[in-house]
Amino acid sequence: MGSRGCVRFRGIYVLPIRGKKCLIIDPKLGGSLSSIIQTSLLKEHGVELRHLSAEPIQSDCTKVVFLVRSKIDLMKFICSNVHNDISKGLQREYHVYFVPRRAVVCEKVLEDEKVHQLMTIGEYPLYVVPLDEDVLSFELDLAYKESQVDGDTSSLWHIAKAIHKLEMVVPEINTLILLDREVDMVTPMCSQLTYEGLIDEFLHINNGSVELDASIMGVQQEGKKIKVPLNSSDKLFKEIRDLNFEVVVQILRQKATSMKQDYTEMTTTTQTVSELKDFVKKLNSLPEITRHINLAQHLSTFTSKPSFLGQLDMEHTIVEAQSYDICYEYIEEMIHKQEPLVNVLRLLILFSVTNSGLPKKHFDYLRRELLHSYGFEHMATLNNLEKAGLLKKQETKSNWLTIKRALQLVVDDTDTANPNDIAYVFSGYAPLSIRLIQHAVRSGWRPIEEILKLLPGPHSETKRGRFSSSPSFDTLQGASANIDRAADGRRSLVLVVFIGGVTFAEISALRFLTAQEGMAYDMIIGTTKIVSGHNLAETFVEKLG
Repeated sequence: MGSRGCVRFRGIYVLPIRGKKCLIIDPKLGGSLSSIIQTSLLKEHGVELRHLSAEPIQSDCTKVVFLVRSKIDLMKFICSNVHNDISKGLQREYHVYFVPRRAVVCEKVLEDEKVHQLMTIGEYPLYVVPLDEDVLSFELDLAYKESQVDGDTSSLWHIAKAIHKLEMVVPEINTLILLDREVDMVTPMCSQLTYEGLIDEFLHINNGSVELDASIMGVQQEGKKIKVPLNSSDKLFKEIRDLNFEVVVQILRQKATSMKQDYTEMTTTTQTVSELKDFVKKLNSLPEITRHINLAQHLSTFTSKPSFLGQLDMEHTIVEAQSYDICYEYIEEMIHKQEPLVNVLRLLILFSVTNSGLPKKHFDYLRRELLHSYGFEHMATLNNLEKAGLLKKQETKSNWLTIKRALQLVVDDTDTANPNDIAYVFSGYAPLSIRLIQHAVRSGWRPIEEILKLLPGPHSETKRGRFSSSPSFDTLQGASANIDRAADGRRSLVLVVFIGGVTFAEISALRFLTAQEGMAYDMIIGTTKIVSGHNLAETFVEKLG
C-alpha cells in the first residue's frame, strides 16, 4: 500500500528460462502485460516479443515461450507453430504458460496433436492488473456473457482467487462489497457524461490509453497513430477525469485563457525572479493542457451531433419511464434506418430492462424487424439477449418506477458544475449500482430491504467474527453493516468488486462519494473488466454460421 486507497504491485513474476528466448503472447494479454512490465525491460533480458497467430514463428531463438489464456483456439495456433517447426527440421525448446491457470481441455488438444510431450507446461498466476491508483481489473472480458448465456461460471473461481490474493497483499481492507452487474443493467446502457466516460464511449480506452490519429493531437504526420496515456500520472487528467464533460470544457478554456494572460504579462511588463519561476512552472503544464484541449475538441465533434443528443434524450425518457409509446417508436425508427446494430441493441436493452420486458406483440414485431434489417444470421444475437434476460417478453409488471422513486435515481436540476449528488455523472440519473453502495456504507442495506427484493438475485450482509479464530462468517441478513473505522483511527478501506464489469462513470461516482465530507472510508475498485454499453452489448452479438 502506498497512499490510502492506492495499491502498488512491486513483484514481477519472472519466467525461469535462462538465455535468449522468444516470448509469444496471446494478443488479448498484451495490454495487461504492458500495465505491469515495460517491453524495453523484456528486451534487456534477451526476450524477443511476438503475438500468437496461425502464422509461423519468425525467430532464430531456440527457446520459445507461449504465454496464453486457456482457450482451445489458441492451442490450435500453438500446435500449428510447432508442426511448422518440425516440418522444417527446426529443434526448439517449448514452454507453455497458462494465464492464470492451466486447463485439462487445453492440454488434451496438445496431446491429440502429439506436441504435449515436447513442452514444459506451467502457470502464470496473473489474477489482478492495476489500471490506476484505485482501480484493479481481473481482465475477464466475457465474464458477464459467459455466466448469463453460456452457463460458464468459471470466472467466479477466478474472481474469488483474485479477492483472496488481494486480501493477502492488502490486509487493511476492512469491508468487501460484491455487486453483480445483473443487479443493474440500466446504468451501463446509458451514455456516460463524465470526461473519462465519454472518451471511452467514443474513442474506447484500452489499458489506460487511447490510440488516435496524430492529426487529432496536433501532430502533422500523415496516417500516423499515437497512443495518448490516460491515468493519474497526468495531473490535469486526474483533476478533470471524473467531472461532467460540460464542466471540463469550461475548465480547459479557463486554463488556456489564464496561460495566455500570463504570457502577455511576461512580454509586456518587467517580472521579478520569483514571478519568472512561477511562469516557468506553469509552462510545464502546457503539454497536458494542449493534450486535453485537443481531446476535448475531438470529443465535441461527437457530442454535438443531433444523433447523439437525440439518443441522450431518449435514454432519459426511458429511465424516467415517461412515455412507452414514444420510446418504442424511436427504437422502431432506428431499426428501419439501419442505425449501427450495437446502438439499437443498447437502447433496446435499456427499454426492456426498465419495463421488465416488452409485451408479446411488440417483442415479436421488433425481433422480426431487427432480423429483416440486419440479417437473419443475427438470430443468435437475439437468442443470447433473451437467455441473458436483457430482451424478453413481459410477464410481470415492471418494478422500475418503485425502485427509481425509492432510491431517488432521477435527480431534477442536477448542478453538474457544483454537484451534491452522484447523479451528475449522467446529468440527472444517479447510477443504481452506486446508490446501493452508498446505502451499504452509510447505514447498511436493512433500511432498503424491501427495495432490494425487487432487484435481480439474492442479497446478504455478512460479518467476519473479529476475535474468533474460526474463519467462518455470521450472516446478518439485511442487518446494518456500518463500516467501522480502522483501529488506529484512519479511514477504513473498502474493496468494491463489480462482477460483470464497471463503467468509468460509476468509478467517478464512487470517487465523488469518497471525497464527500464526513465519509470515513477510502475505496479500491475491483472489476472483471471496464465496460461501456457499447462493448457490453457487443459481447452478445453473434452471427449464425
